[in-house]
Amino acid sequence: MKEKTSILLADDDQSIRQLVQLYLEKEGYEVRCAGRGDDALASFRRFPPDLVLLDVMMPGADGVEVLKTIRRTSQIPVIMLTAKDETFDKVLCLELGADDYITKPFDTKELVARVKAVIRRTRGGEEEPDDTLSFPGLTISLREYVCRYEGETVDMPPKELEVLYFLASHPGQVFTREQLLEHVWGFDFAGDSSRTVDVHIKRVREKLQGSEAHGWSIHTVWGVGYKFEVS
Repeated sequence: MKEKTSILLADDDQSIRQLVQLYLEKEGYEVRCAGRGDDALASFRRFPPDLVLLDVMMPGADGVEVLKTIRRTSQIPVIMLTAKDETFDKVLCLELGADDYITKPFDTKELVARVKAVIRRTRGGEEEPDDTLSFPGLTISLREYVCRYEGETVDMPPKELEVLYFLASHPGQVFTREQLLEHVWGFDFAGDSSRTVDVHIKRVREKLQGSEAHGWSIHTVWGVGYKFEVS
């Protein structure tokens, strides 16, 4: 029998926990709940989930601290829940490694759709027949969520790998920051929050230094965006 996808739901509002748990369990997910940040981390360590829904404002340890702690040891997908609607908070959470961000009050059906989308993306897109890309010195696998460069496995969080994979799957094609946000993160941002794309690209480049010698690179098209250029 196929095991259920497990979700850790951390939120200090009991009514939200009960409502979200009800909807997720109706979709067939196994849900564990926590009302404090420290309790969420304890549950995470005892029963590693497939996805975390994480409130930003919680007693014990806030969501940002919990996210930082999770990312030190795990790349399990995390969706942030918060009453804040500030661009800065969105960018901060994404730069720290969150996979998505939804603002309260939210529609529960939208939240479930976001959960399904993130799980689908992090599992490599079951509809994609070809989920591995290869270039000289580089292999990117969405099935395994692994990047190998010059024979070594590169420590690369999901969003960095997904940005790299998306660009590399369209060699020579230029994408704006807004297009990358839409294709990789799956939703739009307001204001200047496309800065998060620049941060992810910068980190990927740092991990793939010397790529030009292999005949490919992530190239900046000034005033437009980025492309994966192959010589």
